[in-house]
Amino acid sequence: MSGSKGCCQRCLHYVFDYETAKTLVIPSIGVGFVFRFTQFLVVLYVVGYVCVMSKGYQDTDSVISTLTTKVKGLAFTNVSDMEPRFWDVADFVMPPQSDHSFFVLTNMVITPNQIQSHCPELPNPSTICKDDCDCTVGYADPRRNGIQTGLCENYSTTVRTCDVLSWCPLEIDTKLPERALLAAAENFTVLIKNSVTYPKFNVHKKNIFQHINSSYLKRCEFNRATDPDCPIFRLKNIATEAGEDFQDMAVKGGVLGIVIDWSCDLDLWSGPCNPKYTFRRLDNKNPVNNVAPGFNFRFAKYYKTPDGKETRTLIKAFGIRFDVIVHGTAGRFGIVPTIVNLGAALSFLSLVPIVADWFMLTCTRKSDIYSKHKVTYLSEDAENEPTVLQGTTYGTTD
Repeated sequence: MSGSKGCCQRCLHYVFDYETAKTLVIPSIGVGFVFRFTQFLVVLYVVGYVCVMSKGYQDTDSVISTLTTKVKGLAFTNVSDMEPRFWDVADFVMPPQSDHSFFVLTNMVITPNQIQSHCPELPNPSTICKDDCDCTVGYADPRRNGIQTGLCENYSTTVRTCDVLSWCPLEIDTKLPERALLAAAENFTVLIKNSVTYPKFNVHKKNIFQHINSSYLKRCEFNRATDPDCPIFRLKNIATEAGEDFQDMAVKGGVLGIVIDWSCDLDLWSGPCNPKYTFRRLDNKNPVNNVAPGFNFRFAKYYKTPDGKETRTLIKAFGIRFDVIVHGTAGRFGIVPTIVNLGAALSFLSLVPIVADWFMLTCTRKSDIYSKHKVTYLSEDAENEPTVLQGTTYGTTD
């Protein structure tokens, strides 16, 4: 019976005992230094990282962007297997319009005067044959040049291949010019017109500033040091800033990125919101794993002969695709994010006494004395000066 009574009393004490804080002053320079230094680190984090670096007092919004590009340039080619030719924008920019990218032709393999006919396939292990039994009528390999007719024909005096229905003569794309035919493309220029919006703040910006007029656009060219506001870029300079040689890329093509960063601080005390341009190569340029390098595609120009027969000129186009990538975030002072981020950061101050207590109770010579006085229990029957029940206390003096 007495045991159950004692258990009930312990339960009542556990439920209804009240703990109150007691101030315990520790006259220790070491403990005081740890306490103040930890406070300093928390304040430094709040001011330096949350407020200054992360700008936790700002509300943010992501950019919505639209842009157009216009390439200009002229070139002339005069090579042995091709008639002398003048090239303008309609010849080397394909397609004329694209979404956030444009392509500039720099090199090509031309197969003229193709007609739909029968001709022997190009030699390779899957097309070489000895007789008609090695060729299947109607078989079409998407990696080959045509549909097999079932005949085995002489490709040369020493090699026989399967005959195919295709555009003949077949393209031989292994004879790529070692120097780009349109090497002059490095001097082409591109005008980039970019407009952005931050809908949350109702802010609209564009990379053609108010002081830019038509006469300025006719003579300016982007230069990071002398003319950073000009929206006209020379293709060679884009490749150079991306760490590439334009003429090397022009042989087999590639992909370059034009990155426009619209990260802005819209507070009144901040500077102007201007775009920042950077350039980089986006496609794989691995000298070891160099399978299918560069960038290319095929297109054809179709004609009618005087007798009404269809013919075409096939062009395997190598060139550089420029992808324009726009990103950015804008920030402006907001009372809600300020309160939320500042309150969350200052909550770390509650950890400071815990650090000081740990140091006081584990790393000091008088830790036993500090531990004895840190927690005391009140005895209601005691006639002497009462002590505080289970009071966890924090405090130091310098």
